[in-house]
Amino acid sequence: MSARTSHPRTYRLRAALAASCAALLVTSGCTFGEPESDPAGEPPTFPTPSATADGVGQEVVATVLASGLRVPWGIAFLPDGGALVTERDSGRILQVGPASGPDGLKVTTVQTVAEVAAAGEGGLLGIAVSPAYQQDRMVFIYYTAERDNRIARLRLGGRPEPILTGIPKAGIHNGGGLAFGPDGQLYASTGDAGDRTQSQDVKRLGGKILRITADGKPAPDNPFPDSPVWSLGHRNVQGFTWTADQKMYAVEFGQNTWDEINEITKGRDYGWPQVEGRSDDRRFVDPIVQWPTSDASCSGLARADAVLVTACLRGQRLWLVELTATGTVLGQPRDLLTNRFGRLRAVAAAPDGSLWVSTSNHDGRGNPEPDDDRLLRLVFTEGGAGRS
Repeated sequence: MSARTSHPRTYRLRAALAASCAALLVTSGCTFGEPESDPAGEPPTFPTPSATADGVGQEVVATVLASGLRVPWGIAFLPDGGALVTERDSGRILQVGPASGPDGLKVTTVQTVAEVAAAGEGGLLGIAVSPAYQQDRMVFIYYTAERDNRIARLRLGGRPEPILTGIPKAGIHNGGGLAFGPDGQLYASTGDAGDRTQSQDVKRLGGKILRITADGKPAPDNPFPDSPVWSLGHRNVQGFTWTADQKMYAVEFGQNTWDEINEITKGRDYGWPQVEGRSDDRRFVDPIVQWPTSDASCSGLARADAVLVTACLRGQRLWLVELTATGTVLGQPRDLLTNRFGRLRAVAAAPDGSLWVSTSNHDGRGNPEPDDDRLLRLVFTEGGAGRS
């Protein structure tokens, strides 16, 4: 199917995004409208948006779901529609929702991971819920321990069982993304931990995207024999996601010049430290999008229909990148929420189609407000994200 014959819902979302971005860029008040009723029944039971409609900005609803968090890092949804959220520095796993109160969704600490040794950019990072959670109750976490970064599995309230250890740690570039792919395997993103030589060494776990089984073993059909490595040549990947046709994309922190979104392909080399951004060296994969680091430094990545949405720390915005049916970029990326909520870290697609976004203003590099850090919900109306 060509880009010009995409599903009509994609075009409605595109129109909503365009209108939303235009309104946000020109309106200092950045106002939003009320969500439409869920077609399946009653309106969703979420708190009232913090602003009302002004006529032109009615395509997006931004709702503060929870406040007073401390460096929320990873978001993973449970079968009941609630979410597990990690806090990097405290080592806490929070359950957010589905129950709600007058001030937002109910937030409960379900576990503090004692093994976490938080320092700098390290701590309790990514989290993933087992695809068979209703049967096995398993949750997977990526965290910084005393001597390494590691991946463990646990049942909430139980002791973590490490399944992959020896991922390099440092005060910077710890990676930390964790998610099950459409193939049922567990993917993790690692950083170079400040040692750029790791990224090109297939025998080392730093600067890679890894693909493992739920037992921590190299997944079948990995590109390198008996290795968990799926792709290499990364500086520091945190967020990644898949499109409906199972193509994988990841957002990459550059050094001083370019931040990137890459299509991730089995066994390919993404160039670090030899190149940053696009190059003429055909040994390496070029990014599909690159931005100056001042406009990006993006951490989280999610998909809404045919749009990739990435949450940026230094850039203090979301970038929206629309893809064609063949995976190329359609038009120019658009920014959203620029400088409105400060540093943005995680973005996750909720089961109802909305996007959950976390702020990261308590991470030592932001300017926190009294209610930071916050968890936001974005709904694109008119048939877009957030409609059941």
